Amino acid sequence: MSELTLTVIRLGLLALLWIFIFSVVGVLRGDLYGTRVVSRSAKKSGRGDAGRGLNPPTPPQPMKVPEPKLPRGAAKRIPTSLTVTEGPLAGTSLPLKASGVMLGRNPECTLVLDDDFASGRHARIYQRPEGWYVEDLGSTNGTYLGSSRLTDPTLVEVGATLRIGKTVLELRR
Repeated sequence: MSELTLTVIRLGLLALLWIFIFSVVGVLRGDLYGTRVVSRSAKKSGRGDAGRGLNPPTPPQPMKVPEPKLPRGAAKRIPTSLTVTEGPLAGTSLPLKASGVMLGRNPECTLVLDDDFASGRHARIYQRPEGWYVEDLGSTNGTYLGSSRLTDPTLVEVGATLRIGKTVLELRR
């Protein structure tokens, strides 16, 4: 082989080595600093589309969901808040919203769990006409309602305890 061919091969391998190193550093940086949360609100600028006579798009309005009619005494059995009773976030309480509550380690979740045994998107609690349901989202370590592991969406009532890793949550009125 000629000297020129060997030099080109050496430079090519060196370039591939640096590409590999930069990709490894990028992955490590993403793992260390987490995902970047980007605000979805529109940036307001002084000039924008106003000078061109165009109106900015209006954001979609939330759809109003009618409240389900319940039999008498049923309101006492329906939970309105979720409280962490055990684990790193013990004492934390948040209201249950009609849009539902997402539980997990992902920063986009409604309740971000600081638990090594929780998945990124571990479980969700959502409302149906019959009441509130909890659903495991395919987590590795599972979601437990009382002492039984959830496999399907399950109706939950006031006083029910959920366990995700070392974190115990209770649904309260």
